[in-house]
Amino acid sequence: MTAQHSAASRSRRERPAKPALSREGIVATAVALMRAEGLQRVTMRRLARELDTGPASLYVYVRNTAALHAAVLDGLLGEVDLDPAVPDGDWQERAVAVLGSCTRVLFAHPQLARAALAVQPSGPHYLALLETLLKLLHEGGVPDDRAAWGVDVLLQTATATAAEQATRDEAGRAGAETRSEAAGTALADISAATHPRLAAVGAELFTGTPEERLGWAFRVLLDGIRHTPRA
Repeated sequence: MTAQHSAASRSRRERPAKPALSREGIVATAVALMRAEGLQRVTMRRLARELDTGPASLYVYVRNTAALHAAVLDGLLGEVDLDPAVPDGDWQERAVAVLGSCTRVLFAHPQLARAALAVQPSGPHYLALLETLLKLLHEGGVPDDRAAWGVDVLLQTATATAAEQATRDEAGRAGAETRSEAAGTALADISAATHPRLAAVGAELFTGTPEERLGWAFRVLLDGIRHTPRA
């Protein structure tokens, strides 16, 4: 055996073993990759390089890129504050707090907020969020059949709001006129003769902070879910 061959063999033996693959490890690495490089870079091939393995090895744990993005979304939902669900105070205000936290988590990750409109998480954090909201609806006296549909509407609103805001923020960075600015310009010279209701309430269209408007929207939905029977 030559000295060169002996050194190469010893180098391979001394190289630290790669950690065993697991779904939890794969998802954790994907979340870290998204934070560092953006969701568009979270692909099976890029993730395989990060984990020093082949893409085929990942398919044992995650069936495709869409499922990977759903798992990333579930991982981030672990940041949602579920503490307001602890029984103390008005159930509706606690539900608004949980939903607001969910929306803010999505706000922080614009690309994921838009992807969340298409992907469907099913991991432990998503299930914990569902369970929390269903408990709050039950506490508020919402019948189970309405709660089952209502929780979907509530989360759709949180997701769509975050995705819309992400799109607005990107447009704003590009120098585009905001929706409120465009609407304000259009309403500046509105005539009460042709548009009486717009002239009457026009100033109110843009009042309130985004947080206030979102909280109000969730309260509207919660009241509607409680009082509107399913067809």
